[in-house]
Amino acid sequence: MRNSWRSLLRSPLVLVVALVTLWFIATFLVFPNATLLIGTFFPDGRFSFRALEKLVSSDRAMNSLWHSFLLAGTLAVTVNVVGIFIVLVTDYFAIRGARMLWLGYATTLIYGGIVLAAGYNFIYGRYGFVTNAVGNWFPDIDRDWFSGYFAVVVVMTLATTTNHMLFLGSSLAKIDYQTIEAARNMGAGTLRILWRIVLPALRPMIFAVTVLTFLTGLGALTAPLVLGGTDFQTIAPMILTFSKSSGSRDLAALLAIILGLATIVLLAMMNRVEKSGVYFSVAKVATPLTKQKIPNRAANVTVHIVAYALFLVYAAPVVLIVMFSFLDSSAILTGTITWDAFTLGNYATVFGTPSVLRPFVVSVVYSALASAIVVVGMLFVARVVHKHRNPVTTLIEYLLHIPWILPTILIALALVMTFDRPQALVGGQVLTGTTSILLIAYIIVKIPFTLRLLKAAFASVPESLEDAARILGAGPLFTLRTVLFPLVIPTAAAIMALNFNSLLDDYDAAVFLYHPLYQPLGIAIKLSTEGENNLDSMSITFVYTVLLMIIMGLAMYLVYGRGRASTGRRRRVRPRWA
Repeated sequence: MRNSWRSLLRSPLVLVVALVTLWFIATFLVFPNATLLIGTFFPDGRFSFRALEKLVSSDRAMNSLWHSFLLAGTLAVTVNVVGIFIVLVTDYFAIRGARMLWLGYATTLIYGGIVLAAGYNFIYGRYGFVTNAVGNWFPDIDRDWFSGYFAVVVVMTLATTTNHMLFLGSSLAKIDYQTIEAARNMGAGTLRILWRIVLPALRPMIFAVTVLTFLTGLGALTAPLVLGGTDFQTIAPMILTFSKSSGSRDLAALLAIILGLATIVLLAMMNRVEKSGVYFSVAKVATPLTKQKIPNRAANVTVHIVAYALFLVYAAPVVLIVMFSFLDSSAILTGTITWDAFTLGNYATVFGTPSVLRPFVVSVVYSALASAIVVVGMLFVARVVHKHRNPVTTLIEYLLHIPWILPTILIALALVMTFDRPQALVGGQVLTGTTSILLIAYIIVKIPFTLRLLKAAFASVPESLEDAARILGAGPLFTLRTVLFPLVIPTAAAIMALNFNSLLDDYDAAVFLYHPLYQPLGIAIKLSTEGENNLDSMSITFVYTVLLMIIMGLAMYLVYGRGRASTGRRRRVRPRWA
């Protein structure tokens, strides 16, 4: 500890990094949230329950609380049912076409949020293609059939199974196949092995993704906002509505605080259960899992039918969005498709009209800047936190995880309420209403994820490399620049791509903080879903969505696919050189 303090105080670079980080934490993480709390419970300088009284007396606010917990509880069930099923049919059971099924289920990896909600609205909503097509045959159809609680649950169930595919599938691959073989030799059937061995082994990950799913449903904004209608609004849309009026902003702040407290409690429960639980353990040297055949013919056929039906549900929106991007909006409005309706005019409009392309460019610029800034900044912070372990760096690390336990809308609302007046911490500037505040919010929400992965990357670098550089006379800065950074740059590049991906179609932070003259893509897509008057922009939105899917798919390939392909090439080349 003493040596860590000495090295910390001796290095100018470390001191600068620590001071800048502490200023950022105080200015944008602690101060805004403290201001939100004070403004809610101390409106006139004295403690008051006025906001709580307004909440209890507001039917809309109380209904939104009930709807949020109802949605979160429902998703905890539906997402697990669907998510566990698609993991089993792609990674555990021997299902024909499993690779194709996986690709269909993985479509939500390349589009989500406001893009996903808008896509389903344009296909199944009041003015959607399917609704219009059915309406041609049955004029009395309820055009709002895909709205409210049902529509939100369906869309969010399909959208949030990505955690199961990414994390539960990885846990399933670690199960020792010898255990399954031993159970089979003792006479256990396929269903009994699944229920008594496989699922208990996945229990920690199932519990973790269940908590994440519950939190996602609790803080859902885009799906209830686009598809919920007037009868099913959750906490997040109500926060957005109340925040637009100065008279109800304290009510919005209280709802955001309740959302944040629920998040903290659930995460604390998850950590406690994970620490105290005793789970199924596998062998240290596990035999790779072999896919299991379903011996019962009827069950096998049923599983295949359900698997391919889900494949169609997952893949249909992607196929339709790509097709609709080449259609005139009138064809979507009438629900009829002819060869004459196909056109390249939508793409020509997007790329040939600066005002139409502008939201896409704005989102790309914001996402690129935020991704680059947070990765570069956290490279130095992660290095300091990993190298110098003392109370100051430990405190810095904990405080930088604040955005992980607070919803994005709470962070955005706190920034709006804090920086709508001059603040000394930012040189007396007013940030609310400027282009910089959205960039700051994007940086804030990506700090914990970036820090955790970069810290792990530095921890994987052997200390002997740094020792060798020091013995050879290299200084700390030279060692950092020429030895350590090159080793963690691949991880940093992957994090940058993932951050860029997730910010492109952001709506949660943008709706509170965007500049009117620099409207990001998420806002433009949301506006295109509002009513029949915006049907002309429907085809343009489909073009936006296709471009987003291409960019996100390319980023996912660069992060995951390219590395695996290059590993495979190295493995194939090695015997030839040998």
